Amino acid sequence: MRDDGSLRRWVPIWVVTADTEVYVRTWHRRDSGWYGQAIRSPRARVRVPGFEAAVIVEDVGMESRASVDAAYHSKYGRPGGGGVSGMVTDDAARSTLRLIPA
Repeated sequence: MRDDGSLRRWVPIWVVTADTEVYVRTWHRRDSGWYGQAIRSPRARVRVPGFEAAVIVEDVGMESRASVDAAYHSKYGRPGGGGVSGMVTDDAARSTLRLIPA
């Protein structure tokens, strides 16, 4: 969300649930793009088919790394596919954000 409360454009991101919490990551921690905006203004909206909600974004870094890594492997890992490998690196783990219902 912008400072005035209006929404920015929707950006697809890989979301997982681990230990009853909802998490997102980026390939690497950076100050630009959707990730940088989420860090600067921790108010956001998430949308999945049939559901949309306001959330608070909390930077949790390496907290719960093992369970979040496992959730990424379970949801996005595919036999023979390497797509999930970038989301479970040290850099990606340091970028972990928890989404809390607002």
